[in-house]
Amino acid sequence: MKRIKQLLATGAVALTLSGVALAEKLAGPVTAGDTNDWAYLDNGQLRLGVKKTSGAAIAWLSRSGSTRNLLNHYDHGRLIQQSYYGDSDGSTWAGQTWRWNPVQGGDWQGHAAKVLEVKATATTLESKTMPKHWATGADVPEMTMEQRIELEGNVARVRFTMRYTGQHAHAPADHELPAFFAEPDLSMLVLYDGDKPWTGAPVSRSKPGWPNESRRMTENWAAYVDDKDFGVGAYVPVTTRLTCYRYEAVPSSCSYFAPLKKFAITPGVVVEYAVWLTIGTSGEIRETFRRLQGP
Repeated sequence: MKRIKQLLATGAVALTLSGVALAEKLAGPVTAGDTNDWAYLDNGQLRLGVKKTSGAAIAWLSRSGSTRNLLNHYDHGRLIQQSYYGDSDGSTWAGQTWRWNPVQGGDWQGHAAKVLEVKATATTLESKTMPKHWATGADVPEMTMEQRIELEGNVARVRFTMRYTGQHAHAPADHELPAFFAEPDLSMLVLYDGDKPWTGAPVSRSKPGWPNESRRMTENWAAYVDDKDFGVGAYVPVTTRLTCYRYEAVPSSCSYFAPLKKFAITPGVVVEYAVWLTIGTSGEIRETFRRLQGP
């Protein structure tokens, strides 16, 4: 098995995940679709959509042919998207003190981030976005957020890249790699938080409260499932911990988690990492991610 690589260098950071592939790929044709607001990939097993009016962030994931979207995209802060943090800057969000926070989707007042490019082929979706500051709504031209999505059987592989050309060196902070929002009926958080990963030891199941709670995820994945144990999960090998909550206020209820990684955003930094998404029962999700480890 090729290993996860983490590269740290003066003036630049690259968090890279390379050489990891499904031990068993399920082949199938992939078709791309495009509308004014959405771009989709569908391979007969999964349907994935990005919302162009929300920074081209991932806003749809379902079984192919299903009308049940498992992802929440109620506003520009939901979705599956990149989100980074820097120094305190005097900004406020809904009356609470905030900090520098470039977000792929847009700001909290409903202004979308600027999509610079969307490219779709029969098998891939790629985009480049200028993020917005979540609290102030200002464009963040010194940063670009890129993503490349491919479907491999029942798995969506997403490579995220962030490039920072600003001159300000921010102090180390926890970053959402990525922010992950599921629909509110997916209320049970499932993950493994023990000391014997990938041995088949029992998973942990919980319903997070409000506000944020912390969890370990020592198998590098987490999922939200419904009362029938069906849902959606993310495998993020560069992280072993996350923050999570459940927000319950109809119509804006949601289930949230974000794998966390701490590092500094400094001049010239490039951050690159990969995420795998899948749907199914919690057991199927775990087995799919286990196969990513190789034999």
